[in-house]
Amino acid sequence: MILVPDIRDIEASSTNATEVRLARMLQQVEGPKDAVAFHSVKLRSHTTKQQAEADFVVVWDDAVIVLEVKGGGIRKYEGNWYTIDRRSDWHRLRESPINQAQTAMFALRNILQEDGLGWFACEAVAVTPDIDSPPPAVEWKSNHWWARETMTIVGLTSAFTEVAAEARSAPPRQKIARADELRARLFGEFTRMPTIDAQRGAVIEEQNRATEDQAQVLAALALNPRMLVFGGAGTGKSLVLAEAAKQEAASGKSVVITFHSPSLIRFFEPLVADREIDLLPFDELHEGKRYDVVFVDEAQDLMNAEGMDTLDRAIRGGRSQGCWRIFLDPNNQAHIDGEYDSEVCDLVKTEATQLQLQKNVRNTRAIVHVVQEYLGADVGDPGIVNGERVYWHPVEGEADVSAAEQAARDLVSNGARRDDIWIISTSSDNPPERGDAKFVVTSPRYAKGLEAEHVVVCDLPKEYDEHGTAAFYVVVTRARVTLHVLVSADDKKRLQELVRKQVRK
Repeated sequence: MILVPDIRDIEASSTNATEVRLARMLQQVEGPKDAVAFHSVKLRSHTTKQQAEADFVVVWDDAVIVLEVKGGGIRKYEGNWYTIDRRSDWHRLRESPINQAQTAMFALRNILQEDGLGWFACEAVAVTPDIDSPPPAVEWKSNHWWARETMTIVGLTSAFTEVAAEARSAPPRQKIARADELRARLFGEFTRMPTIDAQRGAVIEEQNRATEDQAQVLAALALNPRMLVFGGAGTGKSLVLAEAAKQEAASGKSVVITFHSPSLIRFFEPLVADREIDLLPFDELHEGKRYDVVFVDEAQDLMNAEGMDTLDRAIRGGRSQGCWRIFLDPNNQAHIDGEYDSEVCDLVKTEATQLQLQKNVRNTRAIVHVVQEYLGADVGDPGIVNGERVYWHPVEGEADVSAAEQAARDLVSNGARRDDIWIISTSSDNPPERGDAKFVVTSPRYAKGLEAEHVVVCDLPKEYDEHGTAAFYVVVTRARVTLHVLVSADDKKRLQELVRKQVRK
């Protein structure tokens, strides 16, 4: 069964040993191929609290099963429910574990039905792994309270199957939720993706919900062995890819994430740390080694006959029968590094399910509008509404790295951290290095796929041909907080002509 988040994240973040123990077992349960368990689900509305939590929400066949987990002993005494810890201390509960599961279930059902999803089968189960048998009662079915005897892989599989099979049928004249929409909506509600504060560039909420299209990609993983995911710069392709790779690795599959630019290794390393996931530049894929699942990031650099042949050899079962997920940007950066062949891309499209990421989760609204105005490129709808304007800095003489270093010094004097600033020379192909002023100076080729809080752009293209346009696209979509563009008098004329070309299209 798929776990969201994966077992490593649950072990690292959960303070409840009983939930962790159950999560390890759920991971080994062999259920329907699209079965998924979401851990520690925050519910944004609840009958008695503004926000409540379901310990696990499990999708099994077409049923949604909410689990309330309680470790230690459970007793009902004089009408009140108590848990009993290992020191034999009693702790009073507000309600019974099964009632807690039911109220969380009703809150979840209301959330999704308010959003127009329609009716779906939903059941509530109490899980008490440390007691021998459920307490007898007429308020719940016996198979909706699982105790020690159910805590085996076989026992859990049988229990989920029985509860799902007995789930209620839809009332008359009710709109029925489609199974694919239900899965996508649950992934969107409960998958956690970082969101950037557009004013400070800091992660403001690790528990933010995934965007609707990110959720659709994650929900489609178990159902589609071959996926082609399109998205402009800043739409979160690499974050979704990393989350998907963790899910595949957690199920015991051999997984590799590959890419054209070696600089992407340092981006992915912290995202998949301690997982059995290989990170390899494309030209380092080992001859003869095949993987159960291959993820390709920034695949526009590799979308050519030679690249696809290399990919075919790395996939167990080959490209036609194996499992792969290709993420690429269809916009201008396809021409900045590597080789992109549109005819090869059209062929690959016929082999895979195609999905689109449409919301920009990196750039501020002002930056998105600059990209659209000057390049006509689709980098998604701006998900971050606030944020500073784009700063255009007129320069007398050359708008080069020396001028950019002065702009970077001004940022530091206004409170920015030196390590959070990149200077990107649009006309350069050099790897990143520390310049004379000790700021990182890099190029479009090595900045592609990465991001920084503050970006100072210099050395704008002398000609906005295919390569110049691609370089400009890359550099102006790297910033999370502020974008500063240095322009000489000649640069200004070329940019004005670029806008006129977009208007005439």
